[in-house]
Amino acid sequence: MIHFDFHDRTAIVTGGTRGIGAAVTAALLAAGARVIAVYAGNHDAAKAFQEQCQAGDGQLELACFNVANYQAAEAFFRRLDDQNRQIDILVNSAGIRRDAIVAMMPEQDWRQVLDVNLTGAFIMAKLAVMRMSRKRYGRIINITSPSGRIGFEGQANYAASKAGQVAFTKSLAKEVARRNITVNCISPGFIDTDFISALPEEQLAAYREMIPKKRFGKAEEVAQAILFLATEEADYITGAVLEISGGLS
Repeated sequence: MIHFDFHDRTAIVTGGTRGIGAAVTAALLAAGARVIAVYAGNHDAAKAFQEQCQAGDGQLELACFNVANYQAAEAFFRRLDDQNRQIDILVNSAGIRRDAIVAMMPEQDWRQVLDVNLTGAFIMAKLAVMRMSRKRYGRIINITSPSGRIGFEGQANYAASKAGQVAFTKSLAKEVARRNITVNCISPGFIDTDFISALPEEQLAAYREMIPKKRFGKAEEVAQAILFLATEEADYITGAVLEISGGLS
């Protein structure tokens, strides 16, 4: 495993208590960072995750709010301001799926997926950039998906939200580059988390066959790439999309 040192850094990880977000939180903690893991509402799962995160030199806090709710997100950042706390790293990992073919997709499911996956990333990045700009430093990493590039049947809402994240990332990267803030995307393919575990076994087998590596990725593999983009050494990488998909195309 690559050695990272984030002892002087504070990170926010949305969706930070499950799946890829949980792996990122754990990796940052192991590297010495102070991490605020944002979750939507499963208090028992969040507390259980917090109890598991005993290793490493970092410090973990939990924050519960809906990233698509501007007022809630703004209140969260204001509390950090009141505590004179600076934010160095934002990882937008919060995401949901509401699968259905377009003809049968409820309008609410379309809006909810776009709200959480895309608008949530916008809100968190907007509020973080306002703080990062003051000290002229920051790292923002958005979690997109190959589905935003190639699409999958029954996931038009999810694919649209992930394609939007890429365009948003590239635009924001241009806006904040002069302030020493980088904005990048990680695009994980099929990762072995609870995000895909509920799919039927025959569908999982079909997806696995599509991957040249013939296996699903590990959340820890994605986390290591995210930590690299969060380092000072990755300063010349911005507006980029790094695909971690075992060769899926």
